[in-house]
Amino acid sequence: MYLTAYYGLHDLAALKPGERVLIHAGTGGVGTAAIQLAQHLGAEVFATANPTKWPHLRAMGLDDHHIATSRTPDFETTFHTTTQGQGIHVILNSLTDNLTDASLRLLTPNGRFIEMGKTDVRDTEEVARTHPGVMYRAFDIADDAGPDRIGAMLVELTGLFERGALRGLPVRCWDVRESVDAFRFMAQARHIGKVVLTIPHTPDGTILITGGTGNLGSLIAHHLVTEHGARDLVLTSRQGPNAPGATELTNQLQEHGARVRTISCDLTDRAALATLIDEIGPLTGVVHTAGALADTTIDHLDTDALATTLTPKANAAWWLHELTQDHDLALFVVFSSIAGVLGNAGQGNYAAANSFLDALITHRRRQGLPGTSLAWGWWQREGGMTAHLTQADHDRMTRDGIHGLTDAEGTTLFDTALGRGLGAVAPVKLHLPTLNRADTVPAVLRGLVRAVRPAARQATVPAESWADRIAALVPEERDRAVLDLVRQQSARVLGHSDADRIDPGQAFKDTGFDSLTAVEFRNRVTTATGLRLPATLIFDHPTPNALAEHLLAQLGPLGDGGSSSPEVLRDLELFERQLFGTRPDDEVGTAIAVRLRSILARLDAPATAPAAGTASAQVLDTLEDASQSELLSFIDKEFGRASN
Repeated sequence: MYLTAYYGLHDLAALKPGERVLIHAGTGGVGTAAIQLAQHLGAEVFATANPTKWPHLRAMGLDDHHIATSRTPDFETTFHTTTQGQGIHVILNSLTDNLTDASLRLLTPNGRFIEMGKTDVRDTEEVARTHPGVMYRAFDIADDAGPDRIGAMLVELTGLFERGALRGLPVRCWDVRESVDAFRFMAQARHIGKVVLTIPHTPDGTILITGGTGNLGSLIAHHLVTEHGARDLVLTSRQGPNAPGATELTNQLQEHGARVRTISCDLTDRAALATLIDEIGPLTGVVHTAGALADTTIDHLDTDALATTLTPKANAAWWLHELTQDHDLALFVVFSSIAGVLGNAGQGNYAAANSFLDALITHRRRQGLPGTSLAWGWWQREGGMTAHLTQADHDRMTRDGIHGLTDAEGTTLFDTALGRGLGAVAPVKLHLPTLNRADTVPAVLRGLVRAVRPAARQATVPAESWADRIAALVPEERDRAVLDLVRQQSARVLGHSDADRIDPGQAFKDTGFDSLTAVEFRNRVTTATGLRLPATLIFDHPTPNALAEHLLAQLGPLGDGGSSSPEVLRDLELFERQLFGTRPDDEVGTAIAVRLRSILARLDAPATAPAAGTASAQVLDTLEDASQSELLSFIDKEFGRASN
């Protein structure tokens, strides 16, 4: 890149300080190098690029008057204006057809046109005839410069780099196993600088496993030794050799011929981690499985809950990234969680920590460093961070369409991700039939489920709301119906088959609710009732009885059941049914919407005394057979016309 740019600008164009030079495709490899060289030579630099890449040109010191698109000939007008018609002295070209024609017209009478491209090389004599005084030169550095000059230029460029006059090109790296994606990315001209393919190698030295004595860490340690032939492991955790099962794990791995060092280290302390890595010596692999939970709803999330989750997971991952920059790593794996992809009730802090891991791996891979982030679903094995989960928790996750991974399934997915050189991936055991039946599916999973064909809109009466059904009951039945709803939803969340297992007088927290199930319960009750309820619902109303009373209070005065709604509400209900039953066209529908907004605005205004003698029966009879125009007339008559 630098050789081509240097030969073109220095040797062929003899670019001088103060001259104006146009670098086409200024964000490409040669273009980026040429801009740096032209700036070093003291020239006034102009450049073209796709508009999406202009921020990179600005970062290199070009202002908007010196930047234009490379997709159209408009750069001719732009730069003609910027130079006040004086033109460009030197053009380093890689464009074709009419874009080359526009470039030639921009040159000064003694301009130099240096052609790097191969697909639209012009005839030198023809250019001289149509553009008198212009020097046109196409070149190929390997053929034209020769080995002696190339060697001399390499020495000159090395000196410029050593003096800080030049800096390295931006690089976007891809694992060679992703070469198809890399070439597609390059073919779409989405890259800046150069695209580089990296070659993976085997981690045949020391591998550090954080959380190595924990539930998943110990599983992966055993798998690396028995299936991947790892022979030197360092297992670290807070307790180190004193962790439960650490001695047995070490003995098992040593029996398979591995050297195992189990070391205590506080991953929330960067200095301690740096000391550990220095003492271990050169690493060839890192597997970061450590983490911690501090589940809570967002309104109770504080700095302690954030630090508890973020520091051992996200901070430690970043420190491992920083502290192993000079190690020849073949493996850098972080254990993320599906919580960062799909979200999970009560785990905003944990989701954030794992999303950071996914982003870190993307960052590493773009730098040409190895990296794989595994956003795991839940595992069937018990212990570790999920030791607190009950069967009800497992049942809840299964109802959401995510089943638990066995050890064999998890390690197979681990091998698949590494074997294919994948970056940020989500090894999750999805149950698609369950997802297909779900009322709502996370956006990221919607491509995996069958799209439900929307039912044809029918002129049917809208379903009666929960509030309407409750209002129609007599008071005693209301109390029982609302309490039944609370107990039924409680039983479903806790995994009980029978609502009778829910004692209406027992506190929710004593029946097995935690912050996660509390949010799921709130969501279920909200869906069932249509009421807007806080995430702290069961903490504000700690028993089923108390919550049932709260839900009833949310409905306001309901009367004695039966026809409990005031006449005007019944009239509005009939109007709503008739309105949707007529299926108004867009124009009429818009008119109705405008007028109803006016009604709402008037309702928000200070109340006035209603007119006496409402003929409710007559209104009902009128609306039963009303047409669209008659419905509009009814709105005008009863509620007034919308003002402009």
